[in-house]
Amino acid sequence: MTAIDGRIRNRPGATLEAVALVAGVSRATVSRVVNESPRVSPEVRASVEAAIRQLGYTPNRAARSLVTRRSDSIAVVITEPPGRLFSDPFFPRLVRGVSAALTNRNLQLVLLMPEHGDEARTIRYLTGGHVDGALLVSLHAEDPIPEALTARGVPAVLVGRPRPGVDLSYVDVDNRQGGERATRHLLDQGCRCVATIAGPQDMAPGVDRLDGYRDALVAAGREVDPGLVVSGDFTHEGGAAAMERLLDACPGLDGVFAASDLMAAGALSVLRARGRQVPDDVALVGYDDSPIAETTLPPLTSIRQPIEEMGPDAVRLLIDAIGHGDHVPRRVVLATQLVERASSARRERS
Repeated sequence: MTAIDGRIRNRPGATLEAVALVAGVSRATVSRVVNESPRVSPEVRASVEAAIRQLGYTPNRAARSLVTRRSDSIAVVITEPPGRLFSDPFFPRLVRGVSAALTNRNLQLVLLMPEHGDEARTIRYLTGGHVDGALLVSLHAEDPIPEALTARGVPAVLVGRPRPGVDLSYVDVDNRQGGERATRHLLDQGCRCVATIAGPQDMAPGVDRLDGYRDALVAAGREVDPGLVVSGDFTHEGGAAAMERLLDACPGLDGVFAASDLMAAGALSVLRARGRQVPDDVALVGYDDSPIAETTLPPLTSIRQPIEEMGPDAVRLLIDAIGHGDHVPRRVVLATQLVERASSARRERS
């Protein structure tokens, strides 16, 4: 076989037949190995895989798709405007984790960013056989995509807790715990009037982080004052606008929990412009522990969520659903951690 092996290696493009010749098996057996059929013994599979590596054989993806009825592509659907996708550190960190996990499985990532009103076209693409499954990120209330995929049998996993009635697997962090932890920290630092810049209330993270804020106040025997709650949109501009409203309504506030680092950075700029020192006059806590938290002046205390773990965990759930027909909804909820920095440093309050 040495001479034959040498002749095959010198060919410009290895074929299925060449792999079969080197491995000493039939073309059909090589095809079964390439298409991951279980009907191959471990010894034969090892021999074929060795021949594939030796020859540098690359399977024809189009032909493989005809056999497996799979595209080897996974969609990541982020229902936010492109501008927010590239300005919010959460999304690049999440996509990096997803991309690495898919690359390790020789799968292709397809990024979709449907804006409001574009959901029908996205649903047609996702249900048209172009992808094997979808990861759905940053869903808002009444988004029709989850139900449409469920109805058509397209495997899907959510990044973030789904709204009631959506029966899909998901990966999330304990946002309620994070909101409670951030607010309790401000109370422990001696803050007497703690406000919050909440996230959008049509999104699960916004709802859960606000519930955590309320939990901490109730546990401390404090009144939950609706006047100390203003919702933002997870952006720098939204945080700044919310901080303006809070200062106008409650000039004596001395602690703020912002439900994202971007909103906290916006709030910080307004506090500075209004002559309020952080943390001497107002202690401030953000959420995400993104790179932004380390670059503000002063650096932000923030709630760390394990974003890099969320992507691979979501990919694992989705691959299980695709490969094993596992349609039993599963959930993975990751813990948060408080990272203390100068924006909430303890001081004596008179």
